[in-house]
Amino acid sequence: MKLLLFLVLCVAFCEVSAQKYTISGYIRDAATGESLIGSSVYDYLSKSGTVANNHGFYSITLGMGSVKIGYSYVGYYPDSAIFSLKRDTVININLKGQVLDEVVVKATRADAIHESTKMSSMTISREMIKAVPAFMGEVDVLKVLQLIPGVQSGNEGSSGLYVRGGGPDQNLMLLDGVPVYNASHLFGFFSIFNASAINHVELIKGGFPARYGGRLSSVVDISMKEGNMKKLTGDLSVGLIATKGSIEGPIVKDRTSFIFSARRTYIDLLTLPFQRPDAKAGYYFYDLNFKINHIIDAKNRIFWSNYGGNDKFYFRNEFESTHDNVTAKTKTKTSGGIQWNNIISSFRWNHVFTPKLFSNLNFTYSRYRFEISQEYNRTAPNFPDLNAGIRYFSGIRDWAARLDLDFLPNPNHYIRYGVHTIFHRFTPGVLSIKSSVTELGANFTGGRAADAVETSAYAEDDWKIGDRLKVNVGVHGAMFFAKNAKYFSWQPRTSMRYLLNETMSAKASYAEMTQFIHLLSNSAAGLPTDLWVPATARIAPQQASQVAVGLAKTYRSQYEISLEGYYKKMRNLIDYTDGGVNFFDVTKDWQDNVVSGGHGKSYGMEVLVQKKEGRVKGWLGYTLSKTTRQFEQLNYGNEYPYKYDRRHDVSFTSTYEISRNIEAGITFVYGTGNAMTLPNSSYETSSYIPERNAQRPSTFAALSSYSHSSSVEYSARNSYRMEAYHRMDLSISFSKDKKHGRRKWTLAGYNVYNRKNPFFVASERDALNRIKFIQYSLFPFLPSFSYSFQFK
Repeated sequence: MKLLLFLVLCVAFCEVSAQKYTISGYIRDAATGESLIGSSVYDYLSKSGTVANNHGFYSITLGMGSVKIGYSYVGYYPDSAIFSLKRDTVININLKGQVLDEVVVKATRADAIHESTKMSSMTISREMIKAVPAFMGEVDVLKVLQLIPGVQSGNEGSSGLYVRGGGPDQNLMLLDGVPVYNASHLFGFFSIFNASAINHVELIKGGFPARYGGRLSSVVDISMKEGNMKKLTGDLSVGLIATKGSIEGPIVKDRTSFIFSARRTYIDLLTLPFQRPDAKAGYYFYDLNFKINHIIDAKNRIFWSNYGGNDKFYFRNEFESTHDNVTAKTKTKTSGGIQWNNIISSFRWNHVFTPKLFSNLNFTYSRYRFEISQEYNRTAPNFPDLNAGIRYFSGIRDWAARLDLDFLPNPNHYIRYGVHTIFHRFTPGVLSIKSSVTELGANFTGGRAADAVETSAYAEDDWKIGDRLKVNVGVHGAMFFAKNAKYFSWQPRTSMRYLLNETMSAKASYAEMTQFIHLLSNSAAGLPTDLWVPATARIAPQQASQVAVGLAKTYRSQYEISLEGYYKKMRNLIDYTDGGVNFFDVTKDWQDNVVSGGHGKSYGMEVLVQKKEGRVKGWLGYTLSKTTRQFEQLNYGNEYPYKYDRRHDVSFTSTYEISRNIEAGITFVYGTGNAMTLPNSSYETSSYIPERNAQRPSTFAALSSYSHSSSVEYSARNSYRMEAYHRMDLSISFSKDKKHGRRKWTLAGYNVYNRKNPFFVASERDALNRIKFIQYSLFPFLPSFSYSFQFK
């Protein structure tokens, strides 16, 4: 906080040297009233600029006199304001969306990649997300993020993110500022984010601004749409496995709006006709998004955002049996299933104190829960009814409050500061057993919740020093309180850019991160049995330090090129002891199942060439990297490759607007095979078991008294590599205007050349008792289709 006061005093002293005024306001979509996050604001006369924040608000302070302000956003026509600045002025700008074959907007300096201090980050538009070839007809935000250099998917079809050598728990996923603890559907093949409800997506892999904290490897910041302020609109989409739709519009025009979206699979409904009446099973998932947005007055605005989603696999069996000399039947019913769900809610208040000071107050709630249950009921003649059940669940709940302030004293400074408090309630595993028969040990419950409080504060300044140098310097301080444990973390952050010429800059960044929560995931089970647990007196928080350097260039205003090298060091990592974990043993402390104090390293180089404008859009990415782990208790204390270490990773995705009504898409990925541990030899062992009560055993008896067994020796941890992974996806869509809107047919092909990519490798013995390895693949060529209609 002393650093913040010092910066404010320095800025205030500089301001007295000249009379200046502030231009501020909001930048929105002219057709919907939606905030255009990250829009560029640039004064062509003073050559000063800024960008709109995550709420569409901008502020720029200039000297008194003539100004020529340009406003721009990718995919929209630019706008400008030319006038004489004599007082603080509020200008709200509504930009109009572009139409194909018309003027292409060129990015002004404020939003060009070489101008910003940001590095190791990328913003994905909603249109680009929808245009990338979809898996089984379902557009997926996280699968698009997996195509960015430095980001990997892990396994075939998974929506998980492994960023610069980190694990899936090290990603801070935010939906309207609320953490999401499990972002997967269908055992990881889809994410929970419905593209119909999304406004803006940003991924940060390094050079983290001080306002973010709590995770080591990445930030995925997703903003929901706010709802159309002008008119009622909607869309409906029918795909191979799911149907989704949304509706949005004004409650009070230009004052209050809403958006509601829903998605549900119908796998269970499609399989229902093929099932017997007495034996049923099914699976489905759904998502619900709802948001209300209200403008109180020019200085105050409130939002209420909600998300609810659920996955459920269920079964139910019924059968009857009869016994000899008994006419009555015994009836037996069994039922059960697996389900996991997220509930997210936030209430946000935006307030403009002055043209230079903007605040956002956010109250949030987040809950993730996983549950397995089974029930058994039996009714039999001459016996009491038997009712028994078992239920296991785990989860985490958060209640949080956050205050963020943006202070923009002049074009050379953009100061952000704030505080954040989270109350965590962890439920690492609760097992409940109930039975109507007391001899079976009726009504047992094991496991208990653990509470923790996490509080943080931050301050950062995006500071322009002269014409060429710009730095972002800040600090993030955090405290964590749990039972018998207290931790404090001081995390400096800085990033800079130095202009080499008008279109190219050199960049560097350094960030320290601390994560107070851990994720235990039994990946071998193939189920979302994720246990979130806090740092304790025995298990310290995870920590990471990352440094990155690079070059950024804007070429012909349409192409952005970046080259980055990074080195990341991680400390206090955890992993399972050899032999894994029994999640259902609630009598054992989870801390006894893990090894702690691990170290990790990840370093490499990333190249990204991106085109955001014109008929052809997309990017080409390449990553050269190495990632390792080291634990004293594992692999004899030697360093070993991380499971998802990939030396080479290539991704290419592009869309081509053939005409206003036809668009084609292509995606190609290549990656070095994942690392894994396999046996490298086996041998037979025999041991003699003395025969009891035999003074002189026969030869046959003596031979039969030997116990024979096979033993297997494993190679060093993760020393085996699967085959390389590669595939190509294609799509084409046909659109047409109709009386009440616009319809679109989309045909797509996943893995079009039918590559048998490795999913896992298993060991088996052949007829000669020799070990052989068999590779299993998951998805062959999969065609899909979808139909959508956008109402206007």
